[in-house]
Amino acid sequence: MKHLVCLSDTPWSSVPARTQQLMTRLKDVHILYFEPPARRKGCPWKKPARRVRPGLLVYSLPPVLDGEGEHPLLFRLGQRKLARYVEKAMLRHRVQDPVLWCAIPTAVHLLDGLPRQGLVYDCGRDWSSLPDQWESELALAADVVFAASPELCDHIGPCNDNVALLPNGANYTMFAREDLETPPALRDISGPVLGYEGTIWRDLDLEPLLRAAREHPAATFVLVGRVERNPHLRALERLPNVRFLGRKPLVELPEYLNRFDVCLNLLRTGSMDGDILPPRIFEYFATGKPVVSMLQPGQVEQFPDVIYGAHTSAEFSQLCTSALAERGSWARDRRRSYGQIGSWSNRAREVERILESIGLF
Repeated sequence: MKHLVCLSDTPWSSVPARTQQLMTRLKDVHILYFEPPARRKGCPWKKPARRVRPGLLVYSLPPVLDGEGEHPLLFRLGQRKLARYVEKAMLRHRVQDPVLWCAIPTAVHLLDGLPRQGLVYDCGRDWSSLPDQWESELALAADVVFAASPELCDHIGPCNDNVALLPNGANYTMFAREDLETPPALRDISGPVLGYEGTIWRDLDLEPLLRAAREHPAATFVLVGRVERNPHLRALERLPNVRFLGRKPLVELPEYLNRFDVCLNLLRTGSMDGDILPPRIFEYFATGKPVVSMLQPGQVEQFPDVIYGAHTSAEFSQLCTSALAERGSWARDRRRSYGQIGSWSNRAREVERILESIGLF
């Protein structure tokens, strides 16, 4: 049996992020998954591991001091505490010389205290908020680095000769279904629906959506996801053709996307993730529906044949018109093909193939 210890960047969740999606799809691997340290009620780090599926156990790391700048000694002691916690769990489950999967640069501080047969760094986002040295040292020590975008590949390249592009993905089978009922909240809509799926972050740039909604009064703009305070919320809420539906269970999302005529992608103004495509794009692809997306300044479009990419709010609104007028099956079939290729199952198979090729699996 192969063993893997995962130091994740996100907690185990009912809405799985990249690391969780990959871990659940690796075959014939015994996995210890460690959630990042957090101060949560009930002291979860003192509780036994949660068995979330056969061969996959989830532990919560204990909280420690975050930054090393003001208190370097306390920071180092905290990292040693985390390494001991992980090593004790490995001994408890008889995990020897595992592949160590690191999804966050802070894991570099645990390397000296953890036995392993190989090291993987999965760079799934921009980590410029952390000291550059942490990521550089982790990438240098890694046997292979997976990067979520071409830009991240270029960023990590100087630190490691073995960098593989591994974009985000989606649960293709779930979102490609067509035999779905329209959710009650959308049944009264007779005209076209342009929809966005995802959290409405406080720094999500909603200006393109506001302009498009004003210029397309006959269409309904639907936003499905948790809503934070955002400077454009009030203006959008005053428009009769805009609906905020709030967060929905993951299993219900395909029903909402199935009713969309056009799928929308917006950008966060404070994000440094550049050309990293969010999983939502691949969920949109699985439906085959037209996709209109805002682009970062100077961003190279990765799917110019199937995404209507806009650089301005005016262009975004114009492309919504073009997307609504799309006819024929060529673009729809191509999107679905991209969605199938980008399924999380295929991403996990690629990980297994690469780890086997370098002798870690």
